[in-house]
Amino acid sequence: MLLTSSLVDASRLQFALTAMYHWLFVPLTLGLGVLIAIFETKYYISKEEFWKKTTQFWSRIFAINFACGVATGIILEFEFGTNWSNYSWFVGDIFGAPLAIEGIFAFFMETTFFAVMYFGWNRVSKGFHLASTWLTAIGANLSAYWILTANGWMQDPRGVAFNPMTARNEMTDFWDIVFSPTTISKFGHSVFSGFLVAAIVVIAICSWYLLKKREKEFSLKSIKYASVFGLFAIAMLMVTGHTSAQTVSKTQPMKLAAMEGLYRGQNGTPFVAFGILNPKKEIDNEEKPFLFKIEVPKILSFLAFSDFNSFVPGINDIIDGGYIYKDKNGEEKLALPFNEKVRKGEIAKRALAVYGQFKDKPNGAQKDTVLAQAQSYLDENFDYFGYSFLKSPKESVPNVPVTFYSFHIMVMLGGYFILFLLIAFWLNKKKIIENKRWFLFIAIISVPLVYICAEAGWVVAEVGRQPWTIQDLLPVNASVSGVSSGNVYTTFIIFVVLFTTLLIAELMILFRQIGKGPDGIKWN
Repeated sequence: MLLTSSLVDASRLQFALTAMYHWLFVPLTLGLGVLIAIFETKYYISKEEFWKKTTQFWSRIFAINFACGVATGIILEFEFGTNWSNYSWFVGDIFGAPLAIEGIFAFFMETTFFAVMYFGWNRVSKGFHLASTWLTAIGANLSAYWILTANGWMQDPRGVAFNPMTARNEMTDFWDIVFSPTTISKFGHSVFSGFLVAAIVVIAICSWYLLKKREKEFSLKSIKYASVFGLFAIAMLMVTGHTSAQTVSKTQPMKLAAMEGLYRGQNGTPFVAFGILNPKKEIDNEEKPFLFKIEVPKILSFLAFSDFNSFVPGINDIIDGGYIYKDKNGEEKLALPFNEKVRKGEIAKRALAVYGQFKDKPNGAQKDTVLAQAQSYLDENFDYFGYSFLKSPKESVPNVPVTFYSFHIMVMLGGYFILFLLIAFWLNKKKIIENKRWFLFIAIISVPLVYICAEAGWVVAEVGRQPWTIQDLLPVNASVSGVSSGNVYTTFIIFVVLFTTLLIAELMILFRQIGKGPDGIKWN
């Protein structure tokens, strides 16, 4: 059933708001937990009280951020049932499994050992406390893995079969879903972006102390570890970014084309390092895609297919079809045009309707024949089921400006952070960082930049996936609940106020704790 565009827009807006606020808290939790475990390991080995104080200070920052992440995460999961019930019905058997595992295993593992990490000082042995700290960090990242398994399946549905008796998708291969290339690349890229956020936040807080000429030893040693940690994160982000581009090129070529503003592909496709899109460009006109651009020859072909001369299809190529590509299983196929995908999707939809009409009829030869034929049509055409809900080729194209600019903001900020972390490491190694006030100010300014970078990555992933909630199988206009758009907009306003208040409260508490410094924290 198709719902009004107002309801669809309201539901998307509310979910985007919740997800983006949630991602303000998650990255720091993922990265800071690991840094805290490293600091405590240093304390466990050296027995120096300095490292205990360092661990305790950053644990306090972690705890504040962790609590806010839990609050927004719970609301996010509830929205699947309240605002996206058609989606939940269609794929609940698959989507619900990793979320359940995340809740039962990773979340409880994380929170249980977090309690020991936070409250267990002088109450448990040093070894058990260290183990609890590491298990908290591991639990946080395991929690992220199961969430990203669910999200990765939406981008690349696999390991499932559609059951026409229930009109639901059912899991056939759990491990194919859990270890799909999309899930693995998304997990790596998301987690290491969290590591980068943590590194920048730690350096920024310590830079503030150095500007205030306090906590010098704490700041210099924290910066030392954070800069190395951040450089490791950047290196891994480059690796996972490449693997992400390769998985997207196979499973979501339209997203890749939107990321680069590519309307017509070619062999040896260049990468747009910087560009200004032409706002007049549409898929059905001959306007140039860019007002201005700087390209790096053949790099997009290499990023997508590890071949400098490979063909990367553009938006119009994907709509028109007719080119040869390799699917996610490595098999060469001829790309179908949009109209053919719609035709196949409509065949699948009609077959499902016929199946629904006959499944409850009395058993007999006619019923068996009709159901078998309907099942055959479904199996043959179900990969394009979602196209039956689209009315025009334009509806299959994501918002190109938002996807393009978000992607390039992320890439440019990634380049900035490589330079920033190299300078931080070098200045700290030379023991002159506390005298470089210009750098300390830049470090503080870099905090909002790293969050913009992290949020931009998720905008690329989710806006670039549009119009699909599940790639090729279910568009957003067939996924929402049958509620009034007024109710959704009302709760959206409530969430804006609630989340903004939560963010302000978190920042006030964080600033208060930072003001106290490591010496101002008292532990039982």
